[in-house]
Amino acid sequence: MSRNLTALLTFLVICLGVEFVSGFATRQSVSTWYVTLNKPSWTPPGWIFPIMWTLLYVAMGVAAWLVWQKGPAPAVTTGLVLFGVQLVLNGLWSFVFFNGRNIGLAFVDIALLWVALGATVWWFWSVRPAAGALLVPYFVWVSFAMALNYAILKLND
Repeated sequence: MSRNLTALLTFLVICLGVEFVSGFATRQSVSTWYVTLNKPSWTPPGWIFPIMWTLLYVAMGVAAWLVWQKGPAPAVTTGLVLFGVQLVLNGLWSFVFFNGRNIGLAFVDIALLWVALGATVWWFWSVRPAAGALLVPYFVWVSFAMALNYAILKLND
């Protein structure tokens, strides 16, 4: 396998691995605790989330790979570090919200994710515009998820 293909597969495995671990953290509470929460009328149906997240994690992996291809360079390293930070915050949210059942702390996490992701989108765009563009739907989805997290927090005070 070429180094380039290996790198692409590595980024995809990392991103989809975060999805898998987050899904594992989410699975039990979705059908027990989460269903008991008050949610806004604009909450999407549950089946949307795994589909959206899978598409977004694949786009994230491809975006990181596109940036990686431009290296080695300090701008690439910085972009991939930002990417790693937002990915950790992304994975952490499921554990805080669903396992910890801490809606307020989950909102803090997703707000930090939103900032880190915004920086990542901007940085990726400066290194490789296609990579930044691939992250825009993810940024929009996280923005929506942050609003949903906030609404759930307020409805369940």
